[in-house]
Amino acid sequence: MAGKGNFDHTMKFNVRAEEEITEAGAVLYEVYEALKEKGYNPINQLVGYLLSGDPAFITSHKNARSTILRLERDELLEELVNAYLHRKLEKEG
Repeated sequence: MAGKGNFDHTMKFNVRAEEEITEAGAVLYEVYEALKEKGYNPINQLVGYLLSGDPAFITSHKNARSTILRLERDELLEELVNAYLHRKLEKEG
């Protein structure tokens, strides 16, 4: 039985459909641009939001806060990991 504190089993995490990943990428880009326009460091603000879940890290400029709240944080993290690994694997191959 896989559960909290049990390291004998690996839990499986199912990846979302390609359409949702594309939506997550678009959301990240929109929010990044809004943060940049307002003079924030977009990477720092996005990391703060992703780690804490506190939407106060995201500006309301251009409805960025509402935009990012349309998706769950795990969807955004999945997009980031997917894009990073895809880029790394492309460079190797």
